Amino acid sequence: MYCRGDEMKNFSNFVVKNKIVILLISLLMIIPSILGYRGTKTNYDILVYLPSDIETLKGQNILKDDFNMGAFSVSLVDNSISEKELIELENKIRKIDCVTNVVSINDITGTVIPLEMLPKELLKHVSSNDSKLLLITFKTGTSDEETTNAVKEIEELSNAIKVGGMSAMALDMRKLVESQTFAYVAVAVIFCLIVLMLSLDSYIVPFLLLGNIGMSILFNMGTNIIFGEISYITKAIAAVLQLGVTTDFSIFLYHKYEASKKNNKTNDEAMKEAINETMVSVIGSSLTTIAGFLALCTMKFGLGKDIGLVMAKGVVFGVLTVLTVYPSLLLIFDKLIQKTKHKPLLPEFKFVKPIVIKGYKWIFMIFLILIVPAYLSQKNTEVYYKLDTSIPEDYNYSIVSKKLKNEYGLISQSMILIDSKMENTNFNKMIDEIHEIDGIESIISTNILNQYGISDDIIPTKIKNMLETKKYKLILINSKYEIATDELNEQIFKVNKIIKKYDKNAILAGEGPLMNDLVEITAIDFRNVNYVSIGVIFIIMFFVLRSLSLPILLVLAIEFAIFINMGVPYWQGKSIPFVSSIVIGTIQLGATIDYAILLTTKYLEERKNKKDKKEAIKAALNTSVSSIFVSAMCFFAATFAVFAISKIDMISSLCLLMARGAIISMLIVMFVVPSVLLMFDKIITKTTLGFKKG
Repeated sequence: MYCRGDEMKNFSNFVVKNKIVILLISLLMIIPSILGYRGTKTNYDILVYLPSDIETLKGQNILKDDFNMGAFSVSLVDNSISEKELIELENKIRKIDCVTNVVSINDITGTVIPLEMLPKELLKHVSSNDSKLLLITFKTGTSDEETTNAVKEIEELSNAIKVGGMSAMALDMRKLVESQTFAYVAVAVIFCLIVLMLSLDSYIVPFLLLGNIGMSILFNMGTNIIFGEISYITKAIAAVLQLGVTTDFSIFLYHKYEASKKNNKTNDEAMKEAINETMVSVIGSSLTTIAGFLALCTMKFGLGKDIGLVMAKGVVFGVLTVLTVYPSLLLIFDKLIQKTKHKPLLPEFKFVKPIVIKGYKWIFMIFLILIVPAYLSQKNTEVYYKLDTSIPEDYNYSIVSKKLKNEYGLISQSMILIDSKMENTNFNKMIDEIHEIDGIESIISTNILNQYGISDDIIPTKIKNMLETKKYKLILINSKYEIATDELNEQIFKVNKIIKKYDKNAILAGEGPLMNDLVEITAIDFRNVNYVSIGVIFIIMFFVLRSLSLPILLVLAIEFAIFINMGVPYWQGKSIPFVSSIVIGTIQLGATIDYAILLTTKYLEERKNKKDKKEAIKAALNTSVSSIFVSAMCFFAATFAVFAISKIDMISSLCLLMARGAIISMLIVMFVVPSVLLMFDKIITKTTLGFKKG
């Protein structure tokens, strides 16, 4: 203990002595951080985070390696252009880097078979009164920068073409995220600034505090370059979330600094004392938050690791800057701070103590009564997996998708990879069985084209190469069911069963099968990540509080807050994005368990000083409620602001859950946690180190 205390003193001495150097170095570090931020790629396709060993992704790799089809797009060309102009447009598209093939029905029939002679069943899926379909394939993957740039170039070639498919969705999502990311940070800072202006006693301190956190956010986002790329969801929420969960570290240090001034002759001595007293509590408090984020890394779905590593790193940077940069700012600008002092405008929360002391048994009874329905509500909250709900209706992807659905009956496509040596008899039997499955609209392969009277000697070589290789035959199937619905998932199961009967190595690939895998994998992840986060945080709390009973009681209280938060959409009759359902429990637990630890630590101190349990709770509430309120309100302000302006449903939904979760957790800690502590006081004192027996 002496050695650790000695090391802390050395650290605080170093910070105070070198405050100007620390600030200058930190300001210089902003430059490489900005370069790192700009150099970090953003991934706009969350399906790439599926485990690489699943069969559907193996199918995607075969399409890329064997068929030179990393991605494909079903696009629409306006019938207002002539056949000559269409051919010229196709040639221009082929010249774009990354494009491997461009196919229209004219490429299949050529001049040999007039379109009017084609069967209506085929024709209705390739042309309409005002447009024709164009199938474009790309060398690189769906969300690769090369692919989305190619899509952008195609759209810029002519107003007559509109590109559809997952790559077009990734491009539109990129436009949407890039247009909103700065706004997210701006509104979060403004809302947080308002909270800090009301709660702190100086007009300049909120700006210094947010400046410090801004540096830590830049350091975090800049160092993401070590990962190569991050998801658009992580990019959009990381800064806001880091702001929300690390603000209280800075508030705590400032309050300690101001209090230490009364006992020290100089500001430097006061800051040394403040850093020493803050270091252990801030590091201890951050551990639960870091643990919560790292628990996301246990998910098989790689998006959890993406968010978890970035946010855990962000909390570490938050701790480092609050112990180095922030003290430097406070010392350098101390005179300005004193000149801008004002009375805090926070309420004193005098009403909390009498409610808790007089009614703690009733509060505990309500807690026991509500915990089961709260659990059942959150368990029955509906989750959706549709990825394109965030794309505005006036974006190209949405326009094309609507036309494909309404005019062509093309809603979701899948691809079957089958052994090229399969006998025609078996192949035709397999196709017939697939046709019998409910919801199958159309099937395209070289064999099917033969049945429509388009013989092998008519089909151009480039079309054959697109549908056949030496090892595989490619079958395109179109379903009338929407992506990520129970109906489509059931259909995928039936198709898989049939193709495996004829070829045990057959693979069903495409967006629909990938989304089906996503549903199955994330359902398991949801359970596992919650168990891991609870377990890890429980262990940390065991060492922090040195108690067997308190980790159980406090985690249960915060889990109750999470149940309520997640159950609200059920009572509203709303569904939430699958990402929100997976990560919100871990984020809320890791970020708000600190509120309960803060209150409980003070309660234990008072009980060890021989105060009875009610007096101990009063003292704990006196010293903790304001800090908990400010911390929760900053978290709420930052996340609610983003929810209010975000056009991306996956991000707005997650931010709403975090904002609501901060308020619910705050109320639970203010009222339910004190009631639990009073009800279990005897058990707590017997199972916690530091209490004398008897």
